[in-house]
Amino acid sequence: MKTLIIVSHPTIDTSLNQQFFKEASSQLSTTWHHLEACYPDGEIDLQAELALLKEHDRIIFQFPFYWYSAPAHLKMWQDQVLEAATAVLSGKELGIVLTTGVSEKEYQAGGKEEYTISEYLRPYQRIAHKFQMTFLPPFVLAQFMYLTQEQRFERLISYQQYLTLVEKPSLINRIDWFIERFAQNERIKEKAPMKQQMIETMLEEAKENIEDLTFILQEMKGKTL
Repeated sequence: MKTLIIVSHPTIDTSLNQQFFKEASSQLSTTWHHLEACYPDGEIDLQAELALLKEHDRIIFQFPFYWYSAPAHLKMWQDQVLEAATAVLSGKELGIVLTTGVSEKEYQAGGKEEYTISEYLRPYQRIAHKFQMTFLPPFVLAQFMYLTQEQRFERLISYQQYLTLVEKPSLINRIDWFIERFAQNERIKEKAPMKQQMIETMLEEAKENIEDLTFILQEMKGKTL
């Protein structure tokens, strides 16, 4: 699976959020496509964009939440590209990576923002439906400046999995993802092969335990019906 990250941010070089994402995605087989850098004058190369969409399976719109919407370049991209993209988008996936300066808990009834992020993102869900795409649950990075190092690491892993996990997220395929990542990490292989083997063994054992527990729970559920 190939993932295209369509990024819209007018001051990306000074954005800690986007630099965090860029570094995280650089370790993956993904395409980083910053609209403001490619088209500073707003003149979109339609054929180039259609070719990019055709080459990728998962399309990500990544942007800061500006007044409950996306920056101008992403809107321009949508206006100029989507009308011609019907033939290349069908059957693909659409995901939204969103950054906010407000805590995610404020996006709910009774919170400062009153509505959920999913409600604000309905237009993108509708775009996915119109083009017969699978709409992924949005990935939200809120108040990055206030996250601890441990929290940032957790979000980094979650972001990488959002870009690359093929199936619906579960404990099993998350563990498979970690095992695959360790197997591909040449630096760990070279500097700490025994440690790598130990971690892979622990992950495999955890996977087996989860599979056994899942089977037992299914058996118990079947007996109670």
